[in-house]
Amino acid sequence: MMQSAHYSVLLQEAVTALITDPGGRYVDGTFGRGGHSRAVLAQLSADGALLGIDKDPQAIEVANALAQEDGRFSIQHGSFANLLDWVEAGSLDGVLLDLGVSSPQLDQADRGFSFMQDGPLDMRMDTTRGQSAADWLAHADAEDIAFVLKEFGEERFAKRMASAIVRERELAPIVTTGRLSQIVKEANPAWEKGKHPATRAFQGIRIFINSELDDLELVLNAALEALKVGGRLVVISFHSLEDRLVKRFIRNHERGQQLPKGLPVMDKDLNKRLKSLGKAVKAGTQELAENQRSRSAVMRCAMKLA
Repeated sequence: MMQSAHYSVLLQEAVTALITDPGGRYVDGTFGRGGHSRAVLAQLSADGALLGIDKDPQAIEVANALAQEDGRFSIQHGSFANLLDWVEAGSLDGVLLDLGVSSPQLDQADRGFSFMQDGPLDMRMDTTRGQSAADWLAHADAEDIAFVLKEFGEERFAKRMASAIVRERELAPIVTTGRLSQIVKEANPAWEKGKHPATRAFQGIRIFINSELDDLELVLNAALEALKVGGRLVVISFHSLEDRLVKRFIRNHERGQQLPKGLPVMDKDLNKRLKSLGKAVKAGTQELAENQRSRSAVMRCAMKLA
């Protein structure tokens, strides 16, 4: 199977932040095409181990090949939300999450993620289960569609677009990315400079179809339990909804339990479980020049305290 090229965003920064013990146990919760995993394995000793996780059957094919090459690596097909199904609590030295859609997913028209080329309107990261975007748009009511576009796509013309989708599907089923893109584009009265008018709508539908934000909340909590004290959580996000969720999670566990002012409680009693490590990291000039998709990437890192 021919693979699209994939550029692993913030590769060295992520690996450096993640690995504290070359002989430790790590998880790459979003294997993709294995760029981060291979870089992690290159830094591990013979005693180290890395578990990869991915929803995408095509990613699993690549990962199975890597598992054959390197006995320190294993792979699980599924959502990283189920992390604790595969590892024990307190067993990991680091968890890496590179969120969003991989370049091969975007570049393959038949996956239905991109409005830049026409293909079946699928958008599922795991094509073996769940409903496609076309299936959902065929029966969802206008209010639900508008909610998804507004909440997950941050689209201010969500109601106009939802009404147009419902109107157009009565004329003919919306089963291709090209048709959905055209409907949304015509319903968008104010195009943003430098941004395709369907960008936010496609983002919103993709996030909804794949339960991306729900799964992210679940995996952050699971990772906190799975990490050893001193273990690292490294998350690379690509839009504000993801980044806000990650930032808030780290901040809340860094502050610890919030109690009424004036209570005679010592700092050690607040159950502070994470420590943020440095500021948010963004791609440098060279990486931006090599890969335009890295322009929206934000990496946050935290260490487990308790």
